[in-house]
Amino acid sequence: MADVKSIAVIGAGTMGSGIALTAASAGFQVHQIDVSQDQLDRAAGYHHKTLSRNVEKERMTQAQADQARERIAYQTDMAEAKDADWAVEAATENADLKKKIFAQMRETFGEGVVLASNTSSISITDLGASVGDAADRVIGMHFFNPVPVMKLVEVIRGLATSEQTTQRTIELATAMGKTPVPANDRAGFVSNRILMPMINEAFYAWMEGVAEPEHIDEIMKLGMAHPMGPLRLADLIGLDVCHDIMMVLYHELGQDKYFPCPLLRQFVAAGRLGDKTGRGVYDHSNG
Repeated sequence: MADVKSIAVIGAGTMGSGIALTAASAGFQVHQIDVSQDQLDRAAGYHHKTLSRNVEKERMTQAQADQARERIAYQTDMAEAKDADWAVEAATENADLKKKIFAQMRETFGEGVVLASNTSSISITDLGASVGDAADRVIGMHFFNPVPVMKLVEVIRGLATSEQTTQRTIELATAMGKTPVPANDRAGFVSNRILMPMINEAFYAWMEGVAEPEHIDEIMKLGMAHPMGPLRLADLIGLDVCHDIMMVLYHELGQDKYFPCPLLRQFVAAGRLGDKTGRGVYDHSNG
């Protein structure tokens, strides 16, 4: 994409670090931004490990891996990325936090810069309203975990999003090696409107003694041709993320069926969030 050479990725968690690595591997200069230096260090470690594994698996050459690594700058101050051509927010799934970040993005980046969000459930129209006359440049660019592997990018157009912003987003996703697919701006879009209630129901099935977690997952894998069972997928996504998305669906759609299962809420309260904490539905302490 000729008019985009550098991308600012705000947030260096699981999704943000994956977006940054994908963009760098596709030839873009990347600003990986996070207020936490520790989080940036973890992102850098993830990038090094993933690129090294790609070389070992012969998915790329050592030279390509080195070039991708050199394209990523790690920064705690968004202002250091003010000359970026594109900005993608990938913070925690919290509407108030995202609105604060978008206000800062509006002040930091130039008039022609698209302000994208990797949100998986929050209204793009609502985020656009937080930046006033820049709402036409706000769009949803929902990547999937693990970002370097998963091809899909849900492209969500808010009420004020311009056609130009939409087309440029589709072009950029394609240039990053992804397959962009449009979805309307409704709570959860398509993916999480369908996926999260399934995960929530899997927690209910476990809580009510229908089957053990490994058996629930095995039945869904073998019977429905899913590559990963819903409870194992919940651990990969993060149980806190699943909980937060269910709460967005519950508040936006106003139906009790979207309220998080008590067992899911209990796991989140206990800090058993899945892969990222070493324990969730399953024990991941040994990797």
